[in-house]
This record gives sequence, structure tokens and C-alpha cells, in this order.
Amino acid sequence: MSDLSRLILDHVRDIRDYPQPGVLFKDITPLLADPEALAAVIDGFAGLHQVDKVVGIEARGFILAAPTAYRAGAGFVPVRKKGKLPAETLEASYDLEYGSATIEVHRDAFTPGERVLIIDDVLATGGTACAAVELVRRAGADVVAIAVLMELAFLKGRERLDGVEVHSLVIV
Repeated sequence: MSDLSRLILDHVRDIRDYPQPGVLFKDITPLLADPEALAAVIDGFAGLHQVDKVVGIEARGFILAAPTAYRAGAGFVPVRKKGKLPAETLEASYDLEYGSATIEVHRDAFTPGERVLIIDDVLATGGTACAAVELVRRAGADVVAIAVLMELAFLKGRERLDGVEVHSLVIV
């Protein structure tokens, strides 16, 4: 296990039965509160690829993607829950481990051919990540990779992302 993986695991706590019974929630707030751990994660993401834009998936993906974009010299684009963006949007719906949801991105967030890195905190079933890939591609940009803090391998989300490069700083 790498030093970065150990650092992340030391700063993520499990919350049982949140947001509903049977779900084990991975709480990253202790990691976010530690400046050295947060910097190590951002450096890990920023060094993956040279990109034009970094997408952050609501909500915890925002926290990781915005500083990654800054560090990488790229723009930041939020992908939000339906109804939260003010301009014309593209939307995609997907299933979660415990329900379904719709996410959106501004229709004009990307220039055709831009290279995009998508960031989120956890890759679980892959539904959110697949929807984000679909939105970026429909907007005309190229998804270079998806990067996540933690991948829950037992949920097999990576399998839904066939043809997309996936970087997980920790796989559990």
C-alpha cells in the first residue's frame, strides 16, 4: 500500500446506516480538515494528466476538484444535482446504491475537444461517474480520465466505465 493510500485511509471514517439503513458512508471530513492530507490528495490528482478542465461532481467532488483545477492550471466545472445551475443545461439520470438521481452541467461549460478530468470522492456503483462522462461527451469535450479518492471495489463501479481510464487513490 502506498503512503498516500495509507494517509487517506487514516483520515476517512465509516459512518454506518447513513444516509439510510444498510449504507456504510465514507466520511472524508477528517481528511479535508488535515492540511497535509488534503494537499497530498490534491497533488495526487493534479499530477495525473494535463487537462483543460476539471469536473467536480456534487458535492464532495467540488471540494477536491476545484483545488485540483487550480493546481493543474485548468478550469473548474461543477456537475450539480438537477435544478441547481442557472443557465441552460444538459442532464443525465442514473441509479444509486439507494435510489436514483439526475445531474446537470451547463450546456456551454466546455469547448469541443477540451480535455477533461472528472473527480469525485468515491466510486461505488459507477452510476454517477457514468452520467458525468455522458454529460461531458454530449457537451463535446473529451474525458481523459476519472479520478476518485476511494473506490469501493466490491460494488464493481469500474466495470460500468468500460473505455474510461479510472484512477483511484485508494481501493477498498
